[in-house]
Amino acid sequence: MVYQPATGARDLLPLDVAQKRWIEERLQLVFHRWGYHRIITSTLERMDTLMAGGAIQRRTVIQLQNGEDEDLGLRPELTASIARTAVTRMGTTKYPQRLYYNANVFQRTRESRHNRQQEFYQAGVELLGGGGLIANGEILTLVADCLQGLDVPDWSLVLGEAGITQSLLTAFPAQLQPQIRHAIANLDRVAVETLPLGDELRDRALTIIDLRGQPEDVLSKLQTLVTTPEQLTAINNLQALLDLLNANHQFPIVLDLSLIQTFDYYTGIVFEVVSQANNQVRVIGRGGRYDTLLSHYHPQGENIPGIGFVFLIDDLYEVLTASQQLPQTLPVTNWLVAPQTANAYAAAFNYAAKLRNSDHLVRVEIDFGDRNPDGVREYARSRQITQIVWIEDDGNPVLETVG
Repeated sequence: MVYQPATGARDLLPLDVAQKRWIEERLQLVFHRWGYHRIITSTLERMDTLMAGGAIQRRTVIQLQNGEDEDLGLRPELTASIARTAVTRMGTTKYPQRLYYNANVFQRTRESRHNRQQEFYQAGVELLGGGGLIANGEILTLVADCLQGLDVPDWSLVLGEAGITQSLLTAFPAQLQPQIRHAIANLDRVAVETLPLGDELRDRALTIIDLRGQPEDVLSKLQTLVTTPEQLTAINNLQALLDLLNANHQFPIVLDLSLIQTFDYYTGIVFEVVSQANNQVRVIGRGGRYDTLLSHYHPQGENIPGIGFVFLIDDLYEVLTASQQLPQTLPVTNWLVAPQTANAYAAAFNYAAKLRNSDHLVRVEIDFGDRNPDGVREYARSRQITQIVWIEDDGNPVLETVG
């Protein structure tokens, strides 16, 4: 019998791990420079915790049950877990709180019977207690810094504003708003055409679907749809954010007011990071503002603004693999310490310890003593080890460079 991983799971071999760590370590370096601290939350969550924010669909959660009949689930994302932890375990910490994570998540897919992947890796940040223009600007500029640190090619930021888009839906009959919202979120023009709408409202829905492109063009079209002072203020805030970003970075931005989820989770800006490397469009990150989420977990129901983003490590891996940036080999061992007799074993361990205790990272292996000298040299060459230390019977070292 050949044993395989569970359906949808996978193993990461040493080179896979080295490449994954290459990505995570560069992201972590940027997160540290911006003052973010790592948080590790439970892989298991109560189902009521996961469902409280309204952004997670039960069918996407891999569910478990313990001996106490608690309904548990493997986390499908990190924001809900961090929101719970922040308000229940970090209540005395002053805001803003800048937190980041590297973690695996589990997402059930309808195609799981076909062995579709269900375990994924993510790295991201949550900025809790920060609202307004500066916090929005920080998050988006941090995204750009991360992409620059990874040297991601051909990326762009697709930026929406959930509050504006949701306000535009109020012009439609209440009973049709969920269907219109779903059609807009999925860019489904056919669905709009089939809804019982008058010509004016149908044109309005189609216009919202088409609010995508260069920021100045989209904002110009948007002006024709706004009817309230609140909508105008939101547009002005969006313009101020675009001005702030362009003043500090040359952001490749696509403004997309159809970028809206089918659930009430995001309350302000929403965005996706898209790579078009090798003529393949791939979403490598996403995020947005969620100013009501933490109130679901807060003991007193207090609203605490929040905004964050996540990089999808698996998709970043595909983009960076194509650009040949990831390490292609494992780090080589620097020294092979080879005791020549059983009497030299203790001396071999001592000499290897001295090498490992140097100021720099040195990789040292000890030969098991079951090969002749030519076999030791052959092994060293196969592992690209260039230095052998022969430990003689009296404990003296003899150095040899392997060509």
